[in-house]
Amino acid sequence: MPFALALACCVLAGAGVVDPDRLGATVLLGELALDGRVRPVRGVLPSVLAARSAGLRRVVVPVAALEEAGLVDDVDVYGATTLDQVVGWFAGERELDRPLGPPPTAAAAVPDLADVVGQPDARRALEVAAAGGHHLLLVGPPGTGKTMLARRIVGLLPELSRDEALQLASVRSVIGEAGGDPLSRVVPFVAPHHSSSMAALLGGGSGLARPGAVSLAHRGVLFLDECAEFQPHVLDALRTPLEEGEVRLARADGSVRYPARFQLVLAANPCPCAPARDRDCICTSIVRRRYLGRLSGPLLDRVDLRARMVPVTEIGGAGEAEEDTATVRARVLAARAAAAERWSAHGWRTNAEVPGPALRRTFGLPRTVVRPLEERMRAGELSARGADRALRVAWTLADLAGATSPDRETVDNALYYRERGAA
Repeated sequence: MPFALALACCVLAGAGVVDPDRLGATVLLGELALDGRVRPVRGVLPSVLAARSAGLRRVVVPVAALEEAGLVDDVDVYGATTLDQVVGWFAGERELDRPLGPPPTAAAAVPDLADVVGQPDARRALEVAAAGGHHLLLVGPPGTGKTMLARRIVGLLPELSRDEALQLASVRSVIGEAGGDPLSRVVPFVAPHHSSSMAALLGGGSGLARPGAVSLAHRGVLFLDECAEFQPHVLDALRTPLEEGEVRLARADGSVRYPARFQLVLAANPCPCAPARDRDCICTSIVRRRYLGRLSGPLLDRVDLRARMVPVTEIGGAGEAEEDTATVRARVLAARAAAAERWSAHGWRTNAEVPGPALRRTFGLPRTVVRPLEERMRAGELSARGADRALRVAWTLADLAGATSPDRETVDNALYYRERGAA
């Protein structure tokens, strides 16, 4: 029990061993072994954050969790090894350990976008996705670099703020993975296997529901490789966190909410046989449609960008070099800065966060600019949600181009990435 140390101290206070007044102003976290050792527990960081929110400024934790608990400002954190130490500390007869301060964080190495040979359309789609926080689908035969390209989006994204890093560290703390560098600013990249269950993806388990992959990817990237191999009901369960940015898990003894605002990147082969060349495919048209049909319409409607990967015909080498991560990242950060300045008065930071009503009314574009969207909506080829998402992509394309707002050509390009990019 994470509150066993607190229960033991309450019993000792009732027996007159511990001062009740001092005990009442102290939060105690930790399990107790039979020999009196204070054992580590999961969820120390969110517990200390909750204590600070409640106005409590003194916390005792297991020594093993001292560094994790010390990440919270304005709280006096102490580390204990045994119950005897805690009793002596309450009596003023001994001192407990204190945090040494955060260790220096080494810069994380990220794979370089220059390693990807060819694929100009997919590279551009990745840049747009990073600049606007949009969801992305990559479709192509094996060996075309879908996974390689997807993993390079992390290097294009800005590092996490301290508050975002604390949020992510709190999620990891709940599952007992806050060790190493607990306050890493590196954008998380989570890639669950296609055999993952709904509990592994969304969270679950007995007792207190544990966070799943969507929460571990909070403020980062959730990459579903071979997405057509996932169970359809597992994929469809992503729809709610994609819209709401959180996941709610209900249990008999209550419910819990975990943050889940992530950027979704999907990768899929065009068919089950997945040959290197389309003309070598042995699948019937029905089989091909059924394979990608495992991605439901409502889920695909939430994917803003789709890119078709083509077989690579050149090895690369001494010829013209591809753009590296640093070059593309500079454009991405400039576009994000433009979007953040535009939406700052409303509390949004990226184009992907802007609600549809704001896009259509507060920041509405001329009818001549949005006419391609209206034509597709009247033809039943585009939903209202799809039109909003195309508008968000158009704003991102305008930011990358340094324009103040999208024009007709920009909207057409946004529709291309949504409709024909994966055709």
